Amino acid sequence: MTTAADQLSRSALLFLSRQSNLKDVATRLKPFRQLASRFIAGETLEEAVDAVRALTAKGLMASFDHLNEAVRSPQETRDEVRHYQRLLARIDQVGVKANVSMKLTQCGLLFDRNLALQNARAVVADAAARDSFVRVDMEESAVTQVTLDIVRDLHSEFGEPHVGAVLQSYLRRTEEDAKALCAERIRIRLCKGAYLEGPDVAFPDKKDVDANFVRCMRILLDSGVYHGIATHDERMIDATLEYAARQHLPKGAFEFQMLYGIRRDLQERLAKEGHPVRVYVPYGKHWYPYFMRRLAERPANLWFVMRNLMKG
Repeated sequence: MTTAADQLSRSALLFLSRQSNLKDVATRLKPFRQLASRFIAGETLEEAVDAVRALTAKGLMASFDHLNEAVRSPQETRDEVRHYQRLLARIDQVGVKANVSMKLTQCGLLFDRNLALQNARAVVADAAARDSFVRVDMEESAVTQVTLDIVRDLHSEFGEPHVGAVLQSYLRRTEEDAKALCAERIRIRLCKGAYLEGPDVAFPDKKDVDANFVRCMRILLDSGVYHGIATHDERMIDATLEYAARQHLPKGAFEFQMLYGIRRDLQERLAKEGHPVRVYVPYGKHWYPYFMRRLAERPANLWFVMRNLMKG
């Protein structure tokens, strides 16, 4: 059960995730870096590749995510595009079972929608040429509609096998978005959501978020499109497996997705049972906002940091 203290801690941590001026302080603290290493596969591309090799050896797939929410200029967006193109080439060279995830804010969405579309298109075009796939990540609700609009533009050009979207079950609009995207045969990653949102756009109660997750999961599984069900919640996993069995869906009809470093036991168990499992593998120097959102999902992790800080 989520307590009032947990809700307060989560809100505080999500607020801190937006305070970029605190990043330098946090990154100098060894306990923060130690805990961050659980969720983040290093700061370099090669460190992330090594992490994905280890996952592949365990029968898991991966989605690389280069963390950088600090992009503020056209030149920086072009640097991100080149990084993703190098990443796609490296995936081919190494031969791991992996694709990429990318945020449109890395492509310039906050200051130029057309530039964001052009940059995202360059990455998806490269992926399509390599017969790979780009997942366009979802961010805060203020950019939900424009993100889906750009995914639709890319999908109309490159098709179902090469680009997909993310939907968050804590948003009130998500059920209708799921129906619309499935009708267009756009591949979806369904997750719960990790940004701080108001009750006008997001469900404040976990039980409503979970109920919406189940409703949307059923829409996805009924669509005949290959989707990703992204959760570490065993109740949501069981609900998915039960519904898939009821609908007589084969194990390869969809995949489970989980975050790097979270519930490794569950990841490996599902894979051994024959379910496709993809691990979302974030890496990069700009890991602070992502790390704080992970802390917010489980505020108890904060006590690990505090205990170690007091030890000196």
